[in-house]
Amino acid sequence: MGNSADQLAAFVSAELRARANPRNTGPMAAYLKTSMPFYGVKKPDRVPIHQQMKKRFAPANRRAYEAGVRALWGLPHREEKYAAIVFARQSDAFIAAGSIPLYERMIREGAWWDLVDDVAVNLVGRAQYKQRPLVRPVMRRWIDDEDLWIRRTALLSQNRHKEKTDQRQLFRHCLRRAGEKEFFIRKAIGWALRDYSYTAPEAVRDFLLAHRERLSGLSFREAAKQLRRAGVITGP
Repeated sequence: MGNSADQLAAFVSAELRARANPRNTGPMAAYLKTSMPFYGVKKPDRVPIHQQMKKRFAPANRRAYEAGVRALWGLPHREEKYAAIVFARQSDAFIAAGSIPLYERMIREGAWWDLVDDVAVNLVGRAQYKQRPLVRPVMRRWIDDEDLWIRRTALLSQNRHKEKTDQRQLFRHCLRRAGEKEFFIRKAIGWALRDYSYTAPEAVRDFLLAHRERLSGLSFREAAKQLRRAGVITGP
């Protein structure tokens, strides 16, 4: 409590350096196909750092919240970027429409699935769940953005919303991007629909069958996985 964003960033960096394992850096970077540096600290070893972050640096207000996120996000290592997202997720009271510009920056700069998807579902998506009238218009813009990671976020931003999902928005967004060749968009369409299929299997089935010719094979297969397991969709 009461510590500055700079102190937070210094703490996280020092803790990661203390746990650094150079043997892991090459494989971690290769797996994610990135040139961003790693400390080589795997997730289980990062958990105690994140726990201390929450205990010692809980933000008192939105200004401190965003300052802490920015301070961590501005650090050069991948594990520091992960810490920024975790820190942002730890204070649910401040996950709101007002922080969408910060989350947008993280998406555009992160520009890869391991960073973007967490922000999309757990930050942008959580803000939309809590303040749908404010965030929905942003998602309407994002679904047509030139940045594929922003478009992917618009598709994934209702994952885990279950019965609170805006079905019309979800289906409209999936159709709007159905013709894309980009793998990460096609995959996101399938993931978003599959997530909703646990809540509304018949609605997703009907959507898939009605628009099968417009959806890519990848999107359809991903979307139908749970429906096939449940016997809601059969056949090829």
